[in-house]
Amino acid sequence: MMRDRAPTMIDLFSGCGGVTAGFKARGFKVLAAVESDPVIARTYRLNHPEVVLYEEDIRNVSPDEMMRDCKLESGQLTVLGVCAPCQPFSKHNRFRNGDERASLVLEAVRFVEKLRPRFLFVENVPGLGQNPGILDKLVGNLKKLGYKMSAPAIIDAVNYGAPQFRKRFILLGTVLDIELRIPEPTHASPEEAARLGRKKWLTVKDAFVGLQDLNSGEVSETDPLHKARKHTPLSLERLRHIPHNGGSRDSLPIELRLVCHRNGRNVGYHDVYGRMDFDRPSNTLTTGCTNFTKGRFAHPTSDRAITPREAARLQTFPDSYRFYGSYEQISAQIGNAVPVKLAEVFAHYFSKLLERQGNGAG
Repeated sequence: MMRDRAPTMIDLFSGCGGVTAGFKARGFKVLAAVESDPVIARTYRLNHPEVVLYEEDIRNVSPDEMMRDCKLESGQLTVLGVCAPCQPFSKHNRFRNGDERASLVLEAVRFVEKLRPRFLFVENVPGLGQNPGILDKLVGNLKKLGYKMSAPAIIDAVNYGAPQFRKRFILLGTVLDIELRIPEPTHASPEEAARLGRKKWLTVKDAFVGLQDLNSGEVSETDPLHKARKHTPLSLERLRHIPHNGGSRDSLPIELRLVCHRNGRNVGYHDVYGRMDFDRPSNTLTTGCTNFTKGRFAHPTSDRAITPREAARLQTFPDSYRFYGSYEQISAQIGNAVPVKLAEVFAHYFSKLLERQGNGAG
């Protein structure tokens, strides 16, 4: 048994590296990652230069080549992460039924067949669980390869230490002779925490602690990622009418409402122009998380949208994490990421399972 060797992980759909960061924080050695977008890949490299990164479409990546590059033999890998693009399964995607990216998650089967990892970590939006054509095929193919699969589950990242309501689809798999269960939540609502013996949910206030107050168009003197959008006079006028800490567009006078929101009509997403609440977790961040016309992304008390730094805090990225790209590209990378703390929970869970099995990690 090689207890001196760190457990290993490969991140098949890495994005900017939230899962990689979470597993590394729990002592895993991340060997390889796949990311096809060159801008996002550059962010990944800035933070994880030691990882072998395949900057190409996963359909063109060879598992055999990956094993050679990583000096891996079949059965040596501890965890294979499969966090495929979520847009094909998102309720916000009007074209999701015809989105060809839906089948990308099935590419994981090729890698499982060759790598034979001890554990599988599949994460996505809840919509994957509502796509039986894809999910049944994925689970069926993995079972044929000898993997025992957990029951698919929907969890909320807020219950695992993220200061954000973010429901996620989780599926775990293993070749070991053990039963897999979703880790127990560590956090709960303020009303339930004491009764359940858990910590209270983290809030927006917890996430933003220590950050400089900014107005529209301002940037922090010490943190270039903490940069506020410069809003139009009309947008600022709208924000002035929206109550602090959780206010919504319902408070806008009729003349300041969008045409589609007038005359009692409630067209579009209700959260647009809404403010976050300092005393609650944030709502789910999306690719438009620094634009309050795309969701409840206005600062709790300042008349502006949240900054990329504030978004990164809500996604539990450490302040040392570096991002590459334009303002919009960075915001999208952050909004798309798996919260680092959520990835940490599963990394810790797999580590504990290994310890109980008495298996080495090499």
